[in-house]
Amino acid sequence: MNVLDTFRLDGKVAVVTGASSGLGVAFAQALAQAGADLVLGARRVERLPETGALVEAENRNFVALKTDVTKPEDCTALIALAIERFGRVDILVNNAGVGTAVPATSETPEQFRNVIDVNLMGSYWMAQAFARAAKNGGAIVNISSILGMRPGGLPQAAYASSKAGVIGLTRDLAAQWTARKGIRVNALAPGYFPSEMTDDLPDATIDMVRTLTAAQRIGRAEELASTLIWLVSDASSYVSGVTVPVDGGFVMP
Repeated sequence: MNVLDTFRLDGKVAVVTGASSGLGVAFAQALAQAGADLVLGARRVERLPETGALVEAENRNFVALKTDVTKPEDCTALIALAIERFGRVDILVNNAGVGTAVPATSETPEQFRNVIDVNLMGSYWMAQAFARAAKNGGAIVNISSILGMRPGGLPQAAYASSKAGVIGLTRDLAAQWTARKGIRVNALAPGYFPSEMTDDLPDATIDMVRTLTAAQRIGRAEELASTLIWLVSDASSYVSGVTVPVDGGFVMP
């Protein structure tokens, strides 16, 4: 087989959460370009047809469902839709997430719990639902963050804790499922990319990030999406349990 063919996803079905904006849209489009059909989930369901149009522009099919990943029943329903519509499920991208920047002495229990509930527990409920339904093995990519690996200059205890937890979750699920279920589990740790989470950051923070990053710039969505395609395709068939920083050199020692 030509090495480039190992990156193809023809005949595969991919589920993407948080697919209504930002990186979720870029992930869905890239998966379609690689040949996959898409199952799109998000709380803002009214935006999903826009993502779906990008999928259809690549001559792939999609279905969409309003999904709140903090509700296990919603996670089960999204995977069930994949089976009902396409007869299989092969890929899960746990992209749904929220972020906050609140000083640790001011953050309320409700604020902290909400971030953990979406970013960490939501990833777990989706992974559970996927693993119960994926009969042909598959690949899960959890979206962590470089802030789960090192501080980023803002007060983000809840966000950093949730994303560090995603890294631990990734390792444990990989240990449980890679051999027994044929499901590889890996994580992406994005650096700073244009998204709704970063749009509100002060210019001074973006300038600081550029200074601390070896590449001296923020990332482009396609640079993250291409790494995702590697992790969910046969090109990385011997890779499981790792977290891959895509950050321009922000977290290197």
